[in-house]
Amino acid sequence: MAAAGLGPARLFLGRRRGAMRALLGLARGLASGPQTHFGFQNVSEEERREKIYQVFENVAEKYDVMNDSMTLGIHRVWKDILVHKMNPSPGTLLVDVAGGTGDIAFRFINYVHSIRERQLQQKLKRHQNLSWQEISKSYEEEKVKPLGDSQVVVCDINKEMLKVGKQRAQHLGYSEGLSWVLGNAEELPFDDDKFDVYTIAFGIRNVTRIDLALQEAYRVLKPGGRFLCLEFSHVSNPLLSRLYDLYSFQVIPVLGEIIAGDWKSYQYLVESIRRFPPQADGRT
Repeated sequence: MAAAGLGPARLFLGRRRGAMRALLGLARGLASGPQTHFGFQNVSEEERREKIYQVFENVAEKYDVMNDSMTLGIHRVWKDILVHKMNPSPGTLLVDVAGGTGDIAFRFINYVHSIRERQLQQKLKRHQNLSWQEISKSYEEEKVKPLGDSQVVVCDINKEMLKVGKQRAQHLGYSEGLSWVLGNAEELPFDDDKFDVYTIAFGIRNVTRIDLALQEAYRVLKPGGRFLCLEFSHVSNPLLSRLYDLYSFQVIPVLGEIIAGDWKSYQYLVESIRRFPPQADGRT
C-alpha cells in the first residue's frame, strides 16, 4: 500500500491481491470495543454512530459549500488527484463509499467520458476515409453509451447526504452509469468480488469500526482491485502544525456557525481529524 502526501490530506492506495494485511494495517489498533470516541468525547459505539449520523444529517445541505470554505477550494484538487491516480479505463466498476454528495462519482464520470472521447477521435483519425454515415453512427453510439460499460455506485449511510447527491446529479446532468445505494461501510450490501475500485474520501475517520469497513472493502473488490482512501492527516512540520491547529480549532467551527448554522458539527470535524491516527500508521 502506498501513501501520497497532499498537504494536510493523505491518499492511500492499495491492491486487493495479497493486500489484506496492508488494508488492515490502516486499522491497526482501531478496533474500539464497547467504548470509542466522538471527537474528544468518550462514547459507546452505538452512541457514536447516532451522533455521526446526526452530524451529516445536519450539514448535508451545506456540506459542499463548507468544504470549499474550509479548504479554500483545495479539496477539489485533492479529489482530482485521487481520480487521476485511479486512472479508470472504460469498463471500470467503482464503488464510492461515504460518497453522499457525489464529488468523486462525478469526477469519475468526467474522466471516463474524456477517455471515450479521445478514443473516438483516435478511431476517426485512423479511419479518415469513413463516410459521413459511419462517422455519424460512431457519434450516435457514443451518445447512447458515453461511459461504455463503466459504472459508479455511490454508497452512503446517510439519507440526507444521498438526497443532496441525487439533486446535484440531476442539476449537473449526470445519470448514465450512476446509481445511489443506502448502505453501511461496515456491512456493504454488495456481492463478493464485484468492483474494480473502492474509494472513500474524507469518510473513513467517521466509520466506527474501521477494521470492519476495510474487511468489507477487501470482500467487495475483485482480485487485483484497487483501494483508494483520501483523508485528512497530521502535519509533520511543527510550525505548520501549530498554524493548522489554530485554523482548525479557531476558524473552522466559526465558519460552520456562519455558513451552516452549526458550530458543534464542525467542532466534531476538527476533533475527529486530531484523533485520527497519523498517516504512518497506515503503512506496511
